[in-house]
Amino acid sequence: MIKLTIQAILQKLVWIAFCGILYPLVFTAFAQLAFPYQANGSLVTRNGKLVGSELMAQQFTGTKYFWPRPSAASYGTGPSGIAGSSGSNLGPTSAQLQTNVRNNAKSLRDAVKLPADAPVPADLVYASASGLDPHISPDGARFQVSRVAAARGIGEDKVRALVEKFIEPPQWGFLGEARVNVLLLNLALDSSDSK
Repeated sequence: MIKLTIQAILQKLVWIAFCGILYPLVFTAFAQLAFPYQANGSLVTRNGKLVGSELMAQQFTGTKYFWPRPSAASYGTGPSGIAGSSGSNLGPTSAQLQTNVRNNAKSLRDAVKLPADAPVPADLVYASASGLDPHISPDGARFQVSRVAAARGIGEDKVRALVEKFIEPPQWGFLGEARVNVLLLNLALDSSDSK
């Protein structure tokens, strides 16, 4: 009995060392060597200053920026500055969800001066499941072109061309949908303004 107990303890320690230490170290080292940008969070810097991550939504306010999807998690910024994700947990029959969607749609229509019954892209009125989705649909970006162009005092054609340039195809050509990273698009807009 003692021999079996000792074997079980030793085997457990071996598996803890392998799965809990060796395996993570090997794959962390591999990721750092093969994919350092992605392994470190796909962090975006401008002029040596960290401005965000390609993988997390940020709140952009003001009319001169493209707006991301609404966030149920306040774009991952908590009181301690630590990012967290959260859905709203509001179901399709929720009165609060319906109110949120109506308010979001009204804000969007007002921002681009559309009639009260004009359709708006769904991804701009519904929060993503995590609350941190950094992408919007190409239609969501195109919907905002006139507002952004007017606020920046540049032609809609120039802004529309930039949107088209930043449309990412589905991953590997078949996973997901085409999308636009809001952070990268807004940074490109700021860069084009400074030229």
